[in-house]
Amino acid sequence: MRQGPLAGRYSAVATMVMFALIPYLALSASLGPLTPIISKQLHMSAQTMSLGSGLANAAYALGTVLAVQFAQHLPQRRMLVSYAVLLVIGSVLTAAATDPAMFIVGHIIQGLCTSLLLIAAVPPLAIGYPANKLRDTAVIMNMCIFGAVALGPLVGGLQAQSNAWRPLFWIVAGVALVALILAVLTFDDAPAANPDSPRDLPAIGLAAAGCVAAFFGASELTSHAFLNGETIVPLLGGLALIIVLVVYQFRAKRPLLTIRSMITSSIPVAGIVVALFAAAASVSATALTAGVLAARYSPLHVGLLYLPEVGGAVLSAVALGLVVRKRAMHYLPLAGMAMLAAGIAVFRISVPSSQAMTLVGSGLTGVGLGATVAPALFVAGFSLPSLSLQRVFAIVELFRAAAAFMVAPIFVHFAAATGGGLDAGTAIALWIGLGLAVGGAIIGVVIYLLSGARPQKPDLDRFLAGRDPAWESPPLLAKVRRRSPEPKFPAMAGALTESVR
Repeated sequence: MRQGPLAGRYSAVATMVMFALIPYLALSASLGPLTPIISKQLHMSAQTMSLGSGLANAAYALGTVLAVQFAQHLPQRRMLVSYAVLLVIGSVLTAAATDPAMFIVGHIIQGLCTSLLLIAAVPPLAIGYPANKLRDTAVIMNMCIFGAVALGPLVGGLQAQSNAWRPLFWIVAGVALVALILAVLTFDDAPAANPDSPRDLPAIGLAAAGCVAAFFGASELTSHAFLNGETIVPLLGGLALIIVLVVYQFRAKRPLLTIRSMITSSIPVAGIVVALFAAAASVSATALTAGVLAARYSPLHVGLLYLPEVGGAVLSAVALGLVVRKRAMHYLPLAGMAMLAAGIAVFRISVPSSQAMTLVGSGLTGVGLGATVAPALFVAGFSLPSLSLQRVFAIVELFRAAAAFMVAPIFVHFAAATGGGLDAGTAIALWIGLGLAVGGAIIGVVIYLLSGARPQKPDLDRFLAGRDPAWESPPLLAKVRRRSPEPKFPAMAGALTESVR
């Protein structure tokens, strides 16, 4: 089988993953202060710009499902190289855009290929190397996703200060090109995961229609009321289709996604709940407060006020690396939710926040977000055999993308439309965000208690062997059901292995 000169070298593969994921995620977080500049130069309305961002986020959410399907039937490493090529093309189209269509198409390709690369590259990095490398993988993933997002406001502010946007987009294209080069150098040809599995076109169709409709509806909030038909119909219709996707995959005999195994087991459900609530709550802590401050300070000034978020993301990434092989892994998402709630509470003390309080609040929310979503993802992943890790990541990222990217415009619209002005609306939205953070933590704890789940040290050697989970996860709400609360892992693992086959 063909191999590149750096095939199998962990440091090279890890670097490729970082360069593949950071561009779009950092770019999405930095678009806020750049939007007026881009809109003016490309003659786009605010609604058109919002639509482009919404469709790019929809493509990111859809890519999680497509990546799993492609991995089953197509050579995985060749597909990864193809994704990297498309990422470069999309980045160049966006940076060189001369009209709205060219910019939007390029940005959609960026969003799609980023999630394709995430699902194709990160699980093999996690399970394709010895257990002692898993700590590094956890740190890298946390920094790639949340460190890049936290750095976005500062990067966008720096670029907006010079009243330009193309230099940043060309840098992103250059980073994507480096990712492609590393993908070629680390190439290790691998066959399709399961060519005999069914091609689940209904699942892909439901995911595509649901994501596009829901994100389209959310993007229309820029110029339409929430109850306007152009907003509420596609938004609710898209969410309904995503729910239908979940039900369909739950009932399917040979599902594309491991929905049944995840939502009938206590620890994965708790992890998903924490990830979703944290992603939704963090929107109020960053997007809304930054929007209020943008009317008072320059983009660079605002970016510097949110720089502690980067430090918080680094701290949480280090914490994840320290506990990923320990029993304390179960407690990290709970601690993260507490930090996230504390950060939102600091922002809520005064709207707009003072500079000192903004620095404190952004640092706390940076720690909180980084200590919740990625750890919760690993908590869910360790609860199933590693053979299903790609599908677990796909499910969690699909839900997280919907919670984070789709909730943001809803919160922003709510804050702006609430009587009393933007400051008053933001204050109310922050209360909602605080409630989501506290409520998500409580629900996660209650699921553990009512299911008889307990924090355990993960058996990573058993997990990486491919057939068994890293720890035992009792059936969901086992203690309040009539049947025995004893975990039935052999049956679950056997059913899951048969599904993978």
